[in-house]
Parts: sequence; structure tokens; C-alpha cells
Amino acid sequence: MDERKQKVLLAIVHDYIATAEPVGSRTVAKKYKLGVSPATIRNEMADLEELGYIVQPHTSSGRIPSERGYRYYVDFLMRKHDLSKDEISLIEHEYQVKVSDIGQVIHTTGALLSQLTHYTALVMPPRIGISMLKHVQIVSMRQNHAMVVAVMDNGTVQHQMIEIPDSITVLDMETISGVLNAKLQGLSMKSIKMGLIREIYSELARHRHVLDLVMTLLHDNLAPDEDKIYLGGVLNILNQPEFHNVEKIKTMLSIMEQEKLLCEILDDGVEDEGVTVRIGGEIVNWNITECSMITAPYSLGGRKIGKLGVLGPTRMEYAKVISVVDYLTKYLSMTLERMLRGGG
Repeated sequence: MDERKQKVLLAIVHDYIATAEPVGSRTVAKKYKLGVSPATIRNEMADLEELGYIVQPHTSSGRIPSERGYRYYVDFLMRKHDLSKDEISLIEHEYQVKVSDIGQVIHTTGALLSQLTHYTALVMPPRIGISMLKHVQIVSMRQNHAMVVAVMDNGTVQHQMIEIPDSITVLDMETISGVLNAKLQGLSMKSIKMGLIREIYSELARHRHVLDLVMTLLHDNLAPDEDKIYLGGVLNILNQPEFHNVEKIKTMLSIMEQEKLLCEILDDGVEDEGVTVRIGGEIVNWNITECSMITAPYSLGGRKIGKLGVLGPTRMEYAKVISVVDYLTKYLSMTLERMLRGGG
């Protein structure tokens, strides 16, 4: 593709992303100052259409980018987008105030992804792998509060602040910790049987409230369901002009309810390095071609343990979304490293 065709395609992509309206040659000539006449631009648009980079909707004389056009734009024409100072400050602030446990960090990541991109966010909880409980301890922190610290044999450390009744003493906390360590040490979360849980509850019946909180922490944060996924800003994608059709909305809502399918779409079995952009039909197991997904893996100690992504129309602001996904992936990895490994 020569330089003039690239400029015309770039103008069409930018204008369509901004307006959601098909783009005509006069619009390109007037708004983008390419230094050529509308007639010349029409000729270039005809060539681009013949090459498959733009298409003409049935109801309009203008053109819109095709999947191939968006792919060429992302691979060759798109300029890097830098996050603003305000956006970086928002990310740092949200992670600082909402990092008491892994669940909150995942929720915060999804909320930030959808807030900053205005599309739908998908975040897969960390798959830390099957690990054994090495030690659990309940530590008194201040009045009515204690810290639950769980150490796994793979080196991860999970901690969470819990509220405790006034009646719970330091000795009670030591007793609860002692029973849990005696019963659960050396077991993976998945191997803890119901009979053993009943046995623990029977022995610690007086402290059921605290025990509930501790067992929830161990189960939810250290052994998450592999098919779980956090969605943020679900309505964002339904607000896009492309999805105002009732049947498309029904299909999209149906897909949003299927966590296993969403995990497959997000993960798709590909070992990604950095940010990946999938456009329309490039998305595996997808029956709506008007969507794009931008994903990236996050890691712990250099090992990929999860993925996050943004789902939007093919008419999404690719440069902005790529920048947000890249920054949040790195920030999430750093936060988990600090939480689970005790880093600075």
C-alpha cells in the first residue's frame, strides 16, 4: 500500500472510530487535509475497497473499515498512546486503597479497565496452581480486627484483615490457628474434604464466625474456580451503536452469562507475549464479527498466572485500549508480587 492510500485509510479509521458514521471522500478531504481533491480520494477509496481494506454499508454512500483494514491499521499505522497523568494517578490510587486481598485487586482491575476504556473488561483470577497449605496464623492487629496470614508451600503468602468479636482473645486466635494448622497443614485447598471441615467446625464451635472468615479466605483466594471470570462495564458494549439491534443484544447478554465460554474466549489457549489484539473473526468461539478483544497475561515471579482483556466493537479506540491494558497488566503483576511474595 502506497503512502497516500495509507493516509486515506488512516483518516477513514480515525473518523469512523470517532463518529460511528460511514466516511465519505468529502469528509476525508475537508477534515484531514491530505492535499488532494475529493475526486482523487474517491479513486483511492475505490482501490482500498477493491483490496478489501474498507467496505460500503448497504445504506450509505460512505465507507467503513473492514476487519482487514483494522488489522492493517493496528499493525502498521497506529501511533502509540500514552496514558495521562490523571489516568496514572487514578490507577495508583485505586490499587493503594483496595489491595486487602486478591479478590479486591481483581475487582479493582476490572473496574479500572472498563472505566478507562469505556468498554467491557474481563479479568481471569490468578491460577496459582495446586499448592499445599504450609502455615496459617491469625494475628491480633487492633481492637476488633485481626490479620489472617496463609503461607503456601509454593512461597505465596496471602493475607486479609478481618473483623472479630470483642470476646475473641489473643489466646483464642492462637487456638484457632493451632487447630487449623494441625488439620490442614500439607493439604491443598481442593483436597480438603467435607468431613474434615465438619471436624474443624465441631472442635472450634465457639469461634464459628472467625472460622467462617478464615475458611472463605483460604477457599476463594488460594484456590479460585478455573472457570471464574470478573466482568466490568457489561453495559458499556451494549451502549455502542453496533449493538442497538435487539437480537445482537440478546446474543451478547447470553454470552456474558457463560463464564466458561468467556474464559475460553479470553484465554483461547494461545501463549501470548505482551498485548494481543484480536479483531472480529480472529476471536475463537465467537459468533459476532463486530467485536474486537485486546488481551494480555499477568504474571507472578515471571510465570503467567492469569489474563485480562477488553471487549469492544471493532470500531474501538485501539491505541488507547492497548495502552491501558499494557499498563494495568504490569501494575497488577507488580501488586500481586508484593501481596503474595511480600515484596516492597
